[in-house]
Amino acid sequence: MSARTLVVVRHAKAGHAPGLPDSERPLTPGGERDARAAGEEIRRFAPGLVLCSPSVRTRSTAELLGLDAPVEIERDIYEAYPDDLLGVLRRTDGEITSVVLVGHNPGVHELVAALTDARIDGFPPGAYAVIELDVPWEDAAPGTGRLVHLSHP
Repeated sequence: MSARTLVVVRHAKAGHAPGLPDSERPLTPGGERDARAAGEEIRRFAPGLVLCSPSVRTRSTAELLGLDAPVEIERDIYEAYPDDLLGVLRRTDGEITSVVLVGHNPGVHELVAALTDARIDGFPPGAYAVIELDVPWEDAAPGTGRLVHLSHP
């Protein structure tokens, strides 16, 4: 079995608007630029699937990445802990070898740290981590991945 590639993306920078629910916060113009730039880099991993939180800022980030892959909105990614994110990942079709997961902190930061045992000092909006896993998606668990690239906008 060949390695699987997981790209974990924290949504790009979002604005705050009085009276707007957290899930409805839009990206800032800088966040939109950062998401497009990240997409240019992430495209080389040829993802077969994008798993995305239902919030406006994550859906916008996923769209602006401009990846040639279907986007599945997963409610379980919003306000998720690493175990929740692993649960979403474990449901991925085994035929897919490269996945992008677009979510929120602290869950995505903690997921990267748990999968790779890497110490990552920060995971700001628009950051992404590329992780190689030598196990099928269904067996993804803490310590089963290697951090191969980390990018901050």
